[in-house]
Amino acid sequence: MLLLFLFMTAILVGRRSLVGSKFANSMVLVLCLLPQLSWSKQIVTYAWAASMSNDERGHYPIALLKLALLKSGENFEARPSKISMPQWRTLRQVQMGKELDVVWTMTNPEREEELLPIRIPIDRGLLGWRLLLINANQTQQFANLTAPNELRHLRAGQGHDWPDYPILLANQFKVSPSSSYEGLFEMLKRGRIDYFPRSVMEIDVELQAHSSLDFRVAPNWVLYYPAPLYFFVKKDQIKLAAAIERGLLIAMKDGSMRTLFLKQFGAVIAQADLKNRRILKLDNPYLSSATPLQHRELWFSPALGF
Repeated sequence: MLLLFLFMTAILVGRRSLVGSKFANSMVLVLCLLPQLSWSKQIVTYAWAASMSNDERGHYPIALLKLALLKSGENFEARPSKISMPQWRTLRQVQMGKELDVVWTMTNPEREEELLPIRIPIDRGLLGWRLLLINANQTQQFANLTAPNELRHLRAGQGHDWPDYPILLANQFKVSPSSSYEGLFEMLKRGRIDYFPRSVMEIDVELQAHSSLDFRVAPNWVLYYPAPLYFFVKKDQIKLAAAIERGLLIAMKDGSMRTLFLKQFGAVIAQADLKNRRILKLDNPYLSSATPLQHRELWFSPALGF
């Protein structure tokens, strides 16, 4: 439409010109102004990690970010970073306003202090539904557990800088920390930990990635604690945060977020069979008072499947 308008403007200018050369000059002027007059895209850079190439867990936040920006009505365009980055660096880069504009991660007080959260759980809180990864030879032991305290007396493993680590400690669980993600699978294999709590959205992919190891999902139990996964931007990026929030709310209302969510996670949710597991609900004392826990429409429910 903009090109058509400018073309018609040039014609009108040309008709008013006394000689043909003036019409030609008008056309040249209009064409030269096109780059300045067009509504150029504002690039929003998100973190790309090499592991995303073979791990579909990273595809959903990217697709949702693009959907939210499209629905926002603003002229933003999401693009990946040029280099792969670990999570600790992505948080720092967004905070400093260098290389990255947006990141998604599980929230905690420090992250909400340093960055600006968009307080809509992009995974509907599914990250907080934790199945237990165990060695196959311990399946019967876990099947025989009858009380939460029996599970607390066994040893879990978590990343030392993950928000989950202090949450489990606050709920009186025995937890061994590790500075290495892959190191946790090695700890489980060697029996240094009894189980490794993993999100419903993670555990199936991780079982496949470690198929050479004799791991299983423990029967009967699932841990749950509110663990919002938010988009975060730099503190002063108010316009971008507002656009992402607006786009997410529109996508929720028109059903497009639901469609995307179920396409990505519907099968693993069904396979987890959460409705028939014993749910051990834990407190998350590290949530901000601004966490929208009262808005049930934002959170996953096993009873509803969404």
